[in-house]
Amino acid sequence: MCGRFAAGRRPEELVDLFGIEKWEPTETLDQDWNVAPTKEVHVVLERPLKDAESRRPVRQLRALRWGLVPSWSKSPEGAARMINARSETLHEKPSFRRAFQSRRCIVPADGYYEWVTGAAERDLEVEGKRKRARKQPYFVTPADGSVMALAGLYEFWRDPALPPDHPAAWWATCSVVTTEAETAPLGVAPAEGPGTLAEIHPRMPLMLTEDRWDAWLDPATTGLDELRALLAPPPEGLMRAFPVATAVSNVRNNGPELLAELAGPEIGTLF
Repeated sequence: MCGRFAAGRRPEELVDLFGIEKWEPTETLDQDWNVAPTKEVHVVLERPLKDAESRRPVRQLRALRWGLVPSWSKSPEGAARMINARSETLHEKPSFRRAFQSRRCIVPADGYYEWVTGAAERDLEVEGKRKRARKQPYFVTPADGSVMALAGLYEFWRDPALPPDHPAAWWATCSVVTTEAETAPLGVAPAEGPGTLAEIHPRMPLMLTEDRWDAWLDPATTGLDELRALLAPPPEGLMRAFPVATAVSNVRNNGPELLAELAGPEIGTLF
């Protein structure tokens, strides 16, 4: 599951990191340390430039809405439910199949948030002593401080209620690919609490190491065997996780302070 992440890198840095050839300043987004579904996010993709004579795919930095709307949808109402795409079923799900074949992108992030419910809290919930268990948020990020390149898919959707020349007639949306969480020890684990990604959540976003960026973005890669090979999980032990303040649970809160590492879980009953 990937339902919230941080994107604090400026577009100029992303241009350098990913070798971007085309970037429109009009698609520049503010730094965001609490990216939530339906927000616009920066993505890296490769496709020919509109109205260009050459049909050569060009690596671009674009701003897309997070929550995929398939091209055949009658309305965009289900976008918030399509923020994630399971890697195991991409090749067969109608919502993602065509995008997986030719419209793959990278969603640059600093890391993602996941919430953990401790055993004591779960027991209280089961016993009816607490209506909703309190959860401790964790931030998961590359241990070496590098950019977290999340595998993504993108689509274009035409709003039939608007004329073709209307500026909002076309929606460009994306989804983050997820896979089974690692069961191997974290590269850097918190002093107390979960020691693996699987202990935090059974799913994790599919992170692409730099040596796999080109193949994932290349729209010429369309064979099913080739595509499935792109879904291999990253090497184990690359990630670190640490507890952060529960302020991140409110989407109205935003700022680099949300990434401040706590010495231990904010809620003492968790572990």
